[in-house]
Amino acid sequence: MLRKVLLILVLVLAVLSFVLPSVAQENVLIMARAADTTGLDPHTQTAFASFRLLELIYEPLVNLDADLNVIPALAESWAFNDDATQLTLNLRQSVTFHNGAAFTAEDVVATFERILNEETGAAARANYLSIASIETPDEYTVVFNLSQADVPLLAALATTNAAIADSADIESGAIATVANGTGPFKLDSWTPEETTMLSANEAWWGEGPFVSGIEIRIIPDETSILAALRAGTIDFALLNDPLVATLLEGDQTVVLNRVPAIAYHVLQLRAVDTEAPLGELAVRQAISCAIDRQEVLDTASLGEGTVTGPLTMAAYALDPSELFCYEKDLDRARELMAQAGYEEGFTITVIAANAEPPTALSEAQSIQAQLAEINITVEIESLELSVYVDRWLAGDFQAAVALNGGRPDPYTMYARYWQSTGNLNNVAGYIDETLDELMAAGRAETDPAARYEIFAQLQRHLAEMAPWVWLYAGYEYTAQQPYVEGFVPYPTDSLISLAQVTLNR
Repeated sequence: MLRKVLLILVLVLAVLSFVLPSVAQENVLIMARAADTTGLDPHTQTAFASFRLLELIYEPLVNLDADLNVIPALAESWAFNDDATQLTLNLRQSVTFHNGAAFTAEDVVATFERILNEETGAAARANYLSIASIETPDEYTVVFNLSQADVPLLAALATTNAAIADSADIESGAIATVANGTGPFKLDSWTPEETTMLSANEAWWGEGPFVSGIEIRIIPDETSILAALRAGTIDFALLNDPLVATLLEGDQTVVLNRVPAIAYHVLQLRAVDTEAPLGELAVRQAISCAIDRQEVLDTASLGEGTVTGPLTMAAYALDPSELFCYEKDLDRARELMAQAGYEEGFTITVIAANAEPPTALSEAQSIQAQLAEINITVEIESLELSVYVDRWLAGDFQAAVALNGGRPDPYTMYARYWQSTGNLNNVAGYIDETLDELMAAGRAETDPAARYEIFAQLQRHLAEMAPWVWLYAGYEYTAQQPYVEGFVPYPTDSLISLAQVTLNR
């Protein structure tokens, strides 16, 4: 009898050994995307592909919701003093990092000391330069003492570039490799350009995650991602190419999510070298006048978007008709070229990434054809994403087709570019006193109407000086099987709502 019972137990365990992994696998979200992260350090990454992974692992003090409102994350509440020169944050208690270490004010101090250290090369450093000192009255309270009024600081904290890291990882230098955050998912493995495996953080403070993990597959060809969706071999996909995403319109088997983006497509001109043609204001203005932005949008993105000025958020965006030379004017462009002494033209090289965005080469080709009409020869240099990012960060280009992230506040969107102290000012390739003054005024102003006018002036000045030629803002696309429930698309392209997803197969 005992042998019979033991035999039955062995058989049951054998069955469970097959069934349990299968059940677990059924609760793993299989996701595909075309571009992989370029690194694991949350403070130095600039590629959208990196944010889409790291935001699932790390968390900032505050976050944004789908309507771009600031909401609690690792800070439960906060308050400015009356003149906005001090910001106090009350931290969430009983939070742990993925390695089990407790999250405290010490980690916030270490994180911002690292971000503010110029040697770190932190991507968003310029947004936090008003932080003169940090106090920690207790383990769960942080006080930022500011050198001046800084109204946008709170919104500036809502980014993966300000994610809180374990102070021990910062001290050891492991932050670049360990991906040890407090977020809803843990990094189990990363095989670059192939697969990333995440598991649920069961100790996460939030509600969820409701899947046991996420398997991220890198499939460079988005048409192959589309085929995988239709074949049912993946559950969810991040799509960047509107030419592919629009093929899902009207599809009865796959759900397409489409939301207006605040990221913007732009032609960046390096005006910093005054000896080069692009250092001449008239030349840059001629380029702006010669480009039909709607034609670029129609050619590269099938018209999926809106021609935009420098600010893309609804609260501050100006009608493009208010901006310098937003209607194509070849006669004016040719006059400006002659005025600058370049009537016979010249040659410039434009760099473009071949993966992010997938429209970059088409944008560059449209610009190439249009600028030929004013005798500017455009040579296009197509680069792998990681190489492009390195060149872009180093300012190692004449001109670049780029997709840059938008922010809900104008100051935090552009502080790093259009201030002389901005950490990406070398990438922007241009600064003047007017920009410095307007950025400083917008940072300190607390009256909404006055802030609007300050940033309206900023947009008009940027369009007239034409250090960049803003093109359009598109859409953020994701696609999913009908049984994937609870996902909320964000205008920032954020995937943080994957923590609330359930698989109702």
